[in-house]
Amino acid sequence: MGEKKRLPLLAALILLALLFLAPMALTIAGSLMSSDEIAAHYGPVLADDGYMTEPVELRFLPDRPTAEQYENLVREPAYWQKYTNSVLYTVPTTLLQTAVAALAAYGFASRPGRGRRLLLLGYALLALMPYQVTLVPNYFVSKWLGLYDTRWAILLPGVFSTFGVFLLTKYMARVPKETMEAARLDGAGEWRVFLHICLPQCKSALWAAAMLTFFDNWSMMEQPLILLRGEELYPLSVWLSRLNGEQPGLAFAAAVVYLLPCLLIFALGQRNLGEGLK
Repeated sequence: MGEKKRLPLLAALILLALLFLAPMALTIAGSLMSSDEIAAHYGPVLADDGYMTEPVELRFLPDRPTAEQYENLVREPAYWQKYTNSVLYTVPTTLLQTAVAALAAYGFASRPGRGRRLLLLGYALLALMPYQVTLVPNYFVSKWLGLYDTRWAILLPGVFSTFGVFLLTKYMARVPKETMEAARLDGAGEWRVFLHICLPQCKSALWAAAMLTFFDNWSMMEQPLILLRGEELYPLSVWLSRLNGEQPGLAFAAAVVYLLPCLLIFALGQRNLGEGLK
């Protein structure tokens, strides 16, 4: 009886998963179409007048698969420039934010007190606050520090984001205080306690914080539009949003390659992501 009750739920979940995967499947199919086939199937969507007078034929399989769009992408210098920008923004921000968050979380978890709780509450409020709310203060601070229209205007706010601190503090608080105190009594300093006791027990949380930070920064949109003036510094996410209407075939191929790092990281760390968010 229990199995029969699970079947409708399982069917609903499979249907929901297929609906979520449909845009990705359409993107991959579009990247394997020729420019003429894309225009034939998606012409009404790409019309300049903004009105669709004809039905759109969604195709999950190309009529004649071709690597034309990927060949055009390889020859597109702007794509590689923007891809490099995305890597330069995302990788350092992910590594440094995770390191800073781990150090701050250790301070919160190992030194209890009323002031710590109030400060942690402030971190939690900032973590819950949408990034759009802090864009204007970040803009004025970057102008004041002379960082506007430089890579540092993107990197520094990302490195000192509060989300990782909030996530890791909850996890590090589970480390037995007795173990930490025993290590201190044996002569271990705070740095050694942090490296050899806390971090090994928080690997899943560190993975989860790093993965979520990577995903968030890899797809950033508002930050570069507000804090950068020169388009040569824009990441790939901004360039893709402008490419859709101009060269849809190239946009399909670029989007597929753009997805690969996130899919690879998720595939490697999905188990740690689930455990780190418990």
